[in-house]
Formats: sequence, C-alpha cells, structure tokens
Amino acid sequence: MRPVVAERETKRDVPVATQLAPMIAIFSDTHSADGHALEGEALTAAREADVVVHAGDFTTTSALEAFQAECDRLFAVHGNADGAAVRDRLPSARVLEEAGVRVAVTHRRDGGETGLAMFGRSRGADVVVSGHTHRPTVVETPDCLLLNPGSHADPRGNRQGFAVLEESEDGDSDVLEGEIREPDGTLLESFTVEGSE
Repeated sequence: MRPVVAERETKRDVPVATQLAPMIAIFSDTHSADGHALEGEALTAAREADVVVHAGDFTTTSALEAFQAECDRLFAVHGNADGAAVRDRLPSARVLEEAGVRVAVTHRRDGGETGLAMFGRSRGADVVVSGHTHRPTVVETPDCLLLNPGSHADPRGNRQGFAVLEESEDGDSDVLEGEIREPDGTLLESFTVEGSE
C-alpha cells in the first residue's frame, strides 16, 4: 500500500513520471448522515486512488457528495439503506474494467455467496464487490473472487475495513494485489485478483 501522506497531497500534485501504478480503493456501508466518515489511511486511499468503488449504503446524499468531493472517479451503487435521493442517482449494479480486471459491483444478492458468484459469472467478472454484512471478507469461488471490504465507519461488531487493489509489483498488468485494511492501516487480509483473458 502507498505510504500515508501528512497533508492532502493527491496524485494530481505528483509529476507524471513519479506516479505509482493504478490503484482502486473500495468501500461500503458508510451509513452517515453528514459526510464520508473517512479517516487515516482510508481517507488517503480515497484521495489517491485512480478510481473509488463504493458498494452502497451511503445512507444520505451528503455522504455520497462527500465521497465525490474526495476522489477523482467514484464508481458506486446504492444499497438497501440508501434514501430515495441516493437511489435516484445510483444504479443497483455496475461493471468496471480497470487495469485488466473486470469488477462487478452490487450491494447484496439473494443467495449469499452462491448468488454473488452467479451475479459475477453473468457479468464475466473477475471480482465481485459487495457490502451489506459490514464484515470484511474475501472468498475465492471457481468463477470469481468475492470481496466485501466491510465498513470503514459502522462495523456493527466486525472490524472496520476498506480494500485497495493495485497492479502487482512484478508488472503483470492482468494481476492486482489486494489488501483489506482498517482505517488506521492495520492489515486484515491480503489476496490476489487475476484478470481473465
């Protein structure tokens, strides 16, 4: 993971020659009435990422707009706790292709892991990002990797979490190295996502 910067220094402030490999920051279940509730390395990741994925349950438009203000590209879906104003602005599912990997995003799917894997398979996804449980988890299935970053702000008895995906250090453009971390930077789990040919 990139080092934490002391002040708000984003990739826009870094000369092109010294920028790091593309990064995807992944969040879910903010459940905030008045802002993004990001802090520490979670806030740094949102500011420095090339794209931020959010798997829903901002709860309010102020939380959604606070996320939009912190990142260059927000790729989000709505969740079951999002109000009508958020639901009007966001779809329930999306697909993103970034750094050779296809990412399908939804808040939740009936059928648990099987339902999420079927959702991913139907969209040709290498990884499915979901939320809803507030529990940081990574599950490998025959079809795709299932990733729930947890909640950085409202863990509900689980550990706080967010995830980051970056190109592998060996330069393989179709492999992303991933980590789930707590907002203070504590590593919860490492994993790898391989893009399909």
